[in-house]
Amino acid sequence: MESSRFSSLSTRVAVAVVAIPAIVWTAMEGSYFFFFLVALISGASLYEFYMLAEKKGAYPLKTLGIVGGFIVNGAFVYERLQVEVFSFFASLGIHLSMFSQLQFLLVTLLMFVLLVLLVELFRQKGSPTLNAGTTVFGLMIISLFFGTLISIRELFPYGFPVSKFFSVNIAGEAELAVIARWGGWTIISLLASIWVCDTAAYFGGLTFGRHRLFERVSPKKSWEGAVFGFFGALITMLVARSLVLDYLRFQDALIIGMVVGVFGQVGDLVESRFKRDAGVKDSSAIIPGHGGVYDRFDSLVFVAPIVYLYIDFVVLS
Repeated sequence: MESSRFSSLSTRVAVAVVAIPAIVWTAMEGSYFFFFLVALISGASLYEFYMLAEKKGAYPLKTLGIVGGFIVNGAFVYERLQVEVFSFFASLGIHLSMFSQLQFLLVTLLMFVLLVLLVELFRQKGSPTLNAGTTVFGLMIISLFFGTLISIRELFPYGFPVSKFFSVNIAGEAELAVIARWGGWTIISLLASIWVCDTAAYFGGLTFGRHRLFERVSPKKSWEGAVFGFFGALITMLVARSLVLDYLRFQDALIIGMVVGVFGQVGDLVESRFKRDAGVKDSSAIIPGHGGVYDRFDSLVFVAPIVYLYIDFVVLS
């Protein structure tokens, strides 16, 4: 039993040694590197969600959903792409008219729903209501919500109010470098706070857990563990603010830490509910020692959109 646990721990550590530097590098680089990383995580998580749904008798349109999800993720890097396309054609003396980012996202979502309904009209497999609902719901809660993580990174520099944080109105190379660094560290700090939250909740619950948090959904989770996780996330964001996120006010770091501490654990419980309903322990076994991709990033489903809205509408407004 002990050797099995040690083997599992060794595998988890080995995967982390490879994955963490890759995630940190892409977060700091941003741009299309980070977009493709999130799109990969989003697509894999969506596929795992569809597999869970199939265990309950649904037949989601997996290929259509994953392709649609990729385009939805692309909507969150659209502003960068738009600027580059405009610049390229402007250099040729051609002026284009393109969708805005919001228009592109809305058109994508509307066309996706209509296409799903059209396919189900002619499809003869299972319940069309259940199939269409699962296909669209998966894209909305995974692809759309994961996409907001891309949006957080794209706020630096797109959408960043230079004059609010610097003594200039137009960012030069020095300001752009600082803004890009803030963007990378914001993503890393969010992920770190989620990981610390999970770890603190696990060990806190293991050591002090007496009162079950939500036994019907996750029998091993306790209120004591949840409290440890909450303060772990809170402290991590406050430390990050003092070290690398000096654009945040103290109260901003406090609120973001609270969001991670509460909604990160809610996201984990929601995925646990899906898995328990499907009768499985993990969403898949694709990551050795860790389970599925959705298992590892389920907290982001709730955290990313809330943090994005807060940073965009409050911190950077």
